[in-house]
Amino acid sequence: MTRRVLVVTHGGRAEAVAATDEAVRALKAAGFVPVIADDDGTPPSVDDLDLAVVLGGDGTILRAAELTRGTGVPLLGVNLGHVGFLAESEREDIVEAVRRLADGAYTVEERGTLDVRVHTPGGGAPDVGWALNEAALEKSDRARMLEVVIEVDGRPLSSFGCDGVVLATATGSTAHAFSAGGPVVWPDVDGMILVPLSAHALFARPLVVGPSSVLAVEILGRSPASGVVTCDGRRSTDLPVGSRVEVRRSPVPVRLARLSHAPFTDRLVNKFALPVEGWRGEKPNGGRRALATDGHEG
Repeated sequence: MTRRVLVVTHGGRAEAVAATDEAVRALKAAGFVPVIADDDGTPPSVDDLDLAVVLGGDGTILRAAELTRGTGVPLLGVNLGHVGFLAESEREDIVEAVRRLADGAYTVEERGTLDVRVHTPGGGAPDVGWALNEAALEKSDRARMLEVVIEVDGRPLSSFGCDGVVLATATGSTAHAFSAGGPVVWPDVDGMILVPLSAHALFARPLVVGPSSVLAVEILGRSPASGVVTCDGRRSTDLPVGSRVEVRRSPVPVRLARLSHAPFTDRLVNKFALPVEGWRGEKPNGGRRALATDGHEG
C-alpha cells in the first residue's frame, strides 16, 4: 500500500532546502511517497496522507497544522529554527527519524486547539477561526491604548486599558503567552490561559480556566483604539471598537508524532537551557542520582 507523507518546509532558506532534499531521499528509500508543500502559497492535496514531516521552526509546524486541519494526520517536526518547541527531532537526525516512522516506532500525542469567534458591531455571522497556540488580541494603533473588558463563562471579570490580551492553549503557554509573563502549563493540562498585555489595572493577572469554560474579550465603546486578533501569528481579523472575541475549546485536536518518551520537564530544560547542575533525584531502586551538566542523568 502506498504511504503518502506531506513534507512541509521553509523553502526560502538554504538550510531548509538541503534538509528537504535529504528528507525526501530518506522517505523514498523507506517506501514513502513524499508530497512537497513549500511556501509558494499553493496548498498541496492532503487526501490520504499517512504522516507529515515538517522541516523548520515552530512557525512552519503551525503552517503544517493549518494545512492538515481536520485530517488527523500526525505531524513530525524536525527543528531548523532556534527553539523549536513543537519539534521532535533535530536536523542531524532526519534519516533516523524517517526510519522510526517507517517502522512505526513512534507514538501520537494530541494537543488541544481553540475555536475563535469574532463578533463585530452591526450583527451578522461571526468570523470563525481556530488556533493551536493562541489567539492574540492587540491594539491596532501603537500610540493608543486598548480598553477592554474580559469575561469568563458569561460573567464580566474586569475591565482595563492594555496593549492587548492573549488567549492560549497549554501548548501555546510557551509561546506568545510565555513572553507576556503567563504561566508555563504542561501539555496534558486540558485548559485555556488568558494573559493581559501591559495592562493598567490592579487585577490583570494571567488566568487558567477549565476545558468547558468560554473566555471572551470585548473592546469597549470608550476605547481610543481599535484592535486586531491574530491566530497563531498566521490569520488575522480586524476588530472595530465594540467587537467581541470568544474563545472555547475546539473538538478538533492537532496530532504530533513523538519519537521520545522524555517528560515535558526535560523538554523545558533542553529547549531553554535551564540550569539544573547539582540536582540529585531518586533512582528507581530508591538510591540517589545526579544530573550531569549537560542535562543528562548521571
